[in-house]
Amino acid sequence: MIYKRKTPLLVFLIPAFLFLVVYLYYPFLQNIINTFMDIEGLGRPASGFNEVWYENYQRLFTDPNLRTALKNTLILTVCTVVFQVGIALVLALMVDSIRVGGQVFRTVYFFPIVISATALGLMFNLIFLYRGGMINQLLLNLGQLDYEIKANGKMIVQWIDWKDVEHFMTTMFSPVIWQYVGFYFVIIVTGLNNIPSELFEAAEIDGASGLKKIRYITLPLLKNVLFTCLILAITGSLKVFDLPWVMFGAGMPENQGWLTGTYMYDQTFNKMNVDYGSTIAVLIVVLGVLMSTLANKIFKRSDEY
Repeated sequence: MIYKRKTPLLVFLIPAFLFLVVYLYYPFLQNIINTFMDIEGLGRPASGFNEVWYENYQRLFTDPNLRTALKNTLILTVCTVVFQVGIALVLALMVDSIRVGGQVFRTVYFFPIVISATALGLMFNLIFLYRGGMINQLLLNLGQLDYEIKANGKMIVQWIDWKDVEHFMTTMFSPVIWQYVGFYFVIIVTGLNNIPSELFEAAEIDGASGLKKIRYITLPLLKNVLFTCLILAITGSLKVFDLPWVMFGAGMPENQGWLTGTYMYDQTFNKMNVDYGSTIAVLIVVLGVLMSTLANKIFKRSDEY
């Protein structure tokens, strides 16, 4: 009867709609207005419009740090799609094929999601960024590190600096990719559970092997699920902030380690360029929409079962 009487529906929908208007749509529209204003500090009122109203948007095309942030974010997006979704798919297929202990693996793989980014960032600091950290100790025990002999005859280990220009990509991307594998793993496992077992039984009767069942049954029926993971991976990579900021902060190696999220935060809260930070935020939204639309064109959702 609730669908015949519309009044109860409005009672529940209007508060949620007002909440979105106040805390999502209004701030977003105000953020767009801020891109045309001259705001000299966080929490300060704007002193008026910029002399050239599109000044901040013009700066987007001439800022070398933003170009670096876009390049790194694009690389992170590719790594996210390939490794996060790819590893999650492989793990989901393996877990779905076992009959005993599957729930244990699901819990273990999902566990990193429930840990705060701050805790994970500190943990990976211990793994990577300390000169005698876990990775360096492992390489030392494997004989992959050299020694430097000082004038007094003392031998000093030449630890790898995982925060330098040559290694920061590995240091920054590893925890980001590792944390969200379990997120996509759960989504894909749910999609696998929705595939009727009768299809696999019929395939076995026809003599299909395990790989053929994956190729001709599992992957086609997971197309929409994988498409959802793809969109989430693309939009999520554009907003990555917490883990890289905990590990690096504003101390990016020679300004080569910026991401769009960390650079936006630095401009807004450290440099106090609130109007320019707002412009970068708008750019992130536009890139998310464009990349999602492009992915939708390439990997069209299928309404067929």
